[in-house]
Amino acid sequence: MTWLPRGYGGTRRPPEDVKRDGWLDHGLLAVSINDQRLTWPERELVKQLGQKLYGSREEHCREQHRNMREARR
Repeated sequence: MTWLPRGYGGTRRPPEDVKRDGWLDHGLLAVSINDQRLTWPERELVKQLGQKLYGSREEHCREQHRNMREARR
């Protein structure tokens, strides 16, 4: 008999189940701005909320690219 620590082995829950349970149990929402189930205005709202809370994705990508170039020097 093989004993595995809790959380190892078995089957993993699908990501959609984890997201749904996060919303229902804790009020946490994980959503992609590319989710095709959302309408354009809904995707824009998600994008605006993300920018307000965490900043612009474009600025973040530019900064990462700049850091990568500097690291190569």
